[in-house]
Amino acid sequence: MVTAGLAAAEAGKWHYATLVALDDGGPASQAELSRRTGIYRSDMVAVLNALAGRGLVERAADPADRRRNVITLTPSGRAFLARLDLLVTELQDEALAPLAPAEREQLAGLLRRLVER
Repeated sequence: MVTAGLAAAEAGKWHYATLVALDDGGPASQAELSRRTGIYRSDMVAVLNALAGRGLVERAADPADRRRNVITLTPSGRAFLARLDLLVTELQDEALAPLAPAEREQLAGLLRRLVER
């Protein structure tokens, strides 16, 4: 459901994950983004090419190590991420609609416990 919603917004789950990682953790190298998101390095190249091609991220030489690039979220990328965040929230609300608010909290708590383990 979320995958289809993101596709309709011309994004994929890896695009979304990369934008979130940049927003949460700040600029990063390609290798660091791969670690943050769990996306294979070879796949990260394609993700970054797509995002850079749309002006959502920017690549610049790392002043500390000119052999690597630092990836930064652009203002357009931040605005696009805000739209995707709203979309994902709406889709999650739709998916969880059968649950009462207390049940949603219980589910979220159980999922957090599993992730933390």
